[in-house]
Amino acid sequence: MAAGSGSSDRSLEDTATWAVAIVCAIFVVISVVIEHGIQSLGKWFQKREKKAMFEALEKIKAELMLLGFISLLLTVGTKYVAQICVPEKLGNKWLPCEKDLKMLDDDKGKGGHRKLFTYAAQEMVWRRSLAAGTDNYTYCTDQGKVPLISYSGIHQLHIFIFVLAVMHVFYSAILVALGHAKMKKWKAWELETSSLEYQFTNDPARFRFAHQTSFVRRHAGIYSTPALKWIVAFFRQFFGSISKVDYITIRNGFINAHFAPNTKFDFHKYIKRSMQDDYKSVLGISIPLWFFAIIFLFFNIYRWHTLAWISLIPLIIILLVGTKLELVIIEMAQQIQDRATVVRGAPLVEPTNNFFWFNRPQWILFLIHFTLFQNAYQMAYFLWKWYEFGITTCFHEKLYAVMIRVFLGVGLQILCSYITFPLYTLVTQVSFELFNAHSMHE
Repeated sequence: MAAGSGSSDRSLEDTATWAVAIVCAIFVVISVVIEHGIQSLGKWFQKREKKAMFEALEKIKAELMLLGFISLLLTVGTKYVAQICVPEKLGNKWLPCEKDLKMLDDDKGKGGHRKLFTYAAQEMVWRRSLAAGTDNYTYCTDQGKVPLISYSGIHQLHIFIFVLAVMHVFYSAILVALGHAKMKKWKAWELETSSLEYQFTNDPARFRFAHQTSFVRRHAGIYSTPALKWIVAFFRQFFGSISKVDYITIRNGFINAHFAPNTKFDFHKYIKRSMQDDYKSVLGISIPLWFFAIIFLFFNIYRWHTLAWISLIPLIIILLVGTKLELVIIEMAQQIQDRATVVRGAPLVEPTNNFFWFNRPQWILFLIHFTLFQNAYQMAYFLWKWYEFGITTCFHEKLYAVMIRVFLGVGLQILCSYITFPLYTLVTQVSFELFNAHSMHE
């Protein structure tokens, strides 16, 4: 028994050099491949003159570097943090899992799930390895206190940071991929603007009643009632968000406001560049988002159900943002109808910031950024808890509630990436402020 224990926690002095070299080589090769892949992607963006996408990639690299520094500091400071001792009474306050319930979970030991006592026993070997034969891991216990964070706790925090980084990069990739998929659908509409049928339908010499135009018929009329407008806008983000007539009308209004009439302008290409500029704002983890992550960890207390109610935040935000953006389109149609009874040629919308909350369309982008991080954070937290403690522990008291939150988070990510974010990019083209911002990057 002792021999087995000694062989499992031996140091590098007692480890074969070929084993050390192989493990080191594997990690080096994986790191080099990832770095080379990122550099190749950056060179491809530069070659294709995708400046905004290259800057977005740089933000992701900066995020990974920051998380790497955090991990490095945790590694270097493990010994010193674990030797910060606090009274046991204070250390047992505000626990994420009730101690009695934790003991019960250990006793159950359901098949297929790691028991916490077994996990603790395995981690003790890791602690002793870190201690390098010393008794540092009992430093606080010998004083009748408990460590601020134990060796194994810091190790688990390491894993959480890694999972968070992977999930945020993965969710960012989903946002980019689905956003570009939506753009391909709009490209077909842009090509139609060069057809003879389109030019005949939007002949500048043609007069029509405003309420007879396709755009006004789709969004005005009975929808002029405030309460009904919000209801219609809420459901339209799921069914029929951004039709061809919406795209064409916003396109015509944009060209008429910023260029000479009948100018041949590739609006789809401009929208694509605008979306790439927006990627720089929604990718990466900003200081306010780090603050939120810390607040969540602070208030993740047993029976407070923090994870349950905080999962409602991205749901409320993304539905509210999607509804507001659809409502902006309805207000555009109402503006056309109120401005003139008869329109000449294509119906035009006038760029203004008044459609948006506090006349600040960029605030919507921050809410989308927050939702992206929130979804990635919740998924990372779920996967980390599952990996470290199993799926049926006191951290996940009701499995069905956990699975609902997981599927809800995935659904919200798809909704945000494929509908809400592209919708924001298109609708905000009626904003003078964002037009000037995007023009500086041309």
